[in-house]
Amino acid sequence: MEELELKYLRSLSHQYPTIAAASTEIINLQAILSLPKGTEHFLTDIHGEYEQFNHVLKNGSGSVKRKIDEEFGNTLSSKDKKSLATLIYYPKEKLDLVLQEEDNIEDWYKITLHRLVQITKRVSSKYTRSKVRKALPKDFAYIIEELITEKAEIQDKEAYYNEIIHTIIRIDRAQEFIVALSELIQRMVIDHLHIVGDIFDRGPGPHVILDTLNHYHSVDIQWGNHDIVWMGAASGHLACIANVIRMSARYGNLDTLEEGYGINLIPLATFALETYAEADCSAFSIKYNTDYNTKDLSLDMKMHKAISVLQFKLEGNLIMRRPEFKMEDRLLLDKIDYENATVTIDGQAYPMKDVDFPTVDPANPYVLTPEEEQVMERLRQAFVKCERLQAHVRFLFARGSLYKVYNSNLLYHGCVPMDENGNFKSLTIDGVSYQGKALYDVLEYYARKGYYSKDNQAEKQKGQDIIWYIWAGPNSPVFGKEKMATFERYLVDGKEVHTEHKNSYYRLLDDENVINKILEEFGLSAAHSHIVNGHVPVELKKGESPIKCGGKLLIIDGGFSKAYQGKTGIAGYTLVANSHGMRLVAHEPFESMEAAIRRESDIFSDSVILETSNTRIRVDDTDIGAELRESIHQLEELLKAYRDGVLVEREV
Repeated sequence: MEELELKYLRSLSHQYPTIAAASTEIINLQAILSLPKGTEHFLTDIHGEYEQFNHVLKNGSGSVKRKIDEEFGNTLSSKDKKSLATLIYYPKEKLDLVLQEEDNIEDWYKITLHRLVQITKRVSSKYTRSKVRKALPKDFAYIIEELITEKAEIQDKEAYYNEIIHTIIRIDRAQEFIVALSELIQRMVIDHLHIVGDIFDRGPGPHVILDTLNHYHSVDIQWGNHDIVWMGAASGHLACIANVIRMSARYGNLDTLEEGYGINLIPLATFALETYAEADCSAFSIKYNTDYNTKDLSLDMKMHKAISVLQFKLEGNLIMRRPEFKMEDRLLLDKIDYENATVTIDGQAYPMKDVDFPTVDPANPYVLTPEEEQVMERLRQAFVKCERLQAHVRFLFARGSLYKVYNSNLLYHGCVPMDENGNFKSLTIDGVSYQGKALYDVLEYYARKGYYSKDNQAEKQKGQDIIWYIWAGPNSPVFGKEKMATFERYLVDGKEVHTEHKNSYYRLLDDENVINKILEEFGLSAAHSHIVNGHVPVELKKGESPIKCGGKLLIIDGGFSKAYQGKTGIAGYTLVANSHGMRLVAHEPFESMEAAIRRESDIFSDSVILETSNTRIRVDDTDIGAELRESIHQLEELLKAYRDGVLVEREV
């Protein structure tokens, strides 16, 4: 036996000090391998829509309703099933209504508790008792375990269970117990959650979503372009900060920054009021929703213009600082002809809607004025010192990555950058060319450096600049377009220059050779794997399908954000993968949490079964199964070492 292996076994023996302990764990792990795999839930492009996100999470994309149907069949009316589902989604809120309306609350408690116990039994049946026990709420762990576990030794089981429920009601703990069971059902319906990018921007509550995810029992995140720019802003990168504030202003969401994160925007507001007091700000309109307070409109437009000009300057400096990014075509402030109110793009002059930029010096257009520098420094301090934002971004780094390989699925937000022939496009960093998987890996490496590096300022600056490139660069996997035409869309008359041409990847989604090539690049079998993709909304109303390449690639962005629902015709897709196969779920728009509680209006969801397994998929067939098999092998080696006398059992 090699010395290194012996060292490992000695370490393992501290956890399993006897033959009996090691044997018990081997039996336990071997049994787990035969259980059905847990349910995976995939969501993407949430864009701050926290109410819809929370509802989809609570109902498991219709999984709770399916469990109710399976358990009760025709023995419950549709109305009773809806009421039970709503109670499971929103137990505290629904209980408040029931207490106001129900005449015989004790009978209602009895019926409801029995039904909830039945559902809890069903959703927990494919997990080990140990795993269920770990998920149980502390206050009711023993009682719930008694109710959902068969007790063969008890002759009159029905009387035993009835007495437990009767006592819960008698001692006035029914409400708390209903909440505990409902939240347990929500948890057991989804074993693992995948967020395939874009938690931030557009909608009002990314901070609420991240608070929820931060406490979720099992989750991973693939960074989207809108996530990465916030991560850059949290690191203190000025161009990323300007982008984040500009988008918040544009969509009437400055409250997310000010109230959600407590970031002080007064320095920007004061600067905008003074500097742009007489300026025409009509090109910087606000795309607000019904919750927006229009009394702030004039100020917000001024702030919107001020931060946009700052963004153009800061990005210009960055592009000149990083010639390797090859983004000189984005340097447009120096191409403005103020006398004729035109800008030259690709050698052609286009009329501009606005050339009233009081802080831009035509001779040195990318230089910040002293006032602008002061504003940006105060904003930088606000971002880097915001505890809630820093906690959220550390969570994104801890649980997130640019891509993930999980149970034969490749998850990423945007695209694998390709040329028109389906070859991987490359990006050169420090003289080394990266493409395919290597491109993702090097970009993620530098993104982490940009946030975490403390001692090497040059390395930190480079990492932060690369974070910005991931947000807007032409060969960025999560952006996936040749340019971000922010300047043109705001200021230039000429729709031809507004177009942001997508990477060739999107034209090749039904080319099986290309999809197989991508899967193999990330170490997956082309015959048995899938790509799960976010970022580009699927326009179902135009007949577009989210299922590409015969089901090998699934684009699950269907317009979760309200900003995209007019375009897509639905309110998002989610993907559910369980022990029976994979199911794609299309959702109708979510009205509100209040409507869901009072009128018991769930999201109508239409399912498409993508794959069905002839035999149930077991834990043994998953990545966790591979880890368990390796653990079993090491434990068997430990057993052998004990039996051969290489290691001596420890006293317990």
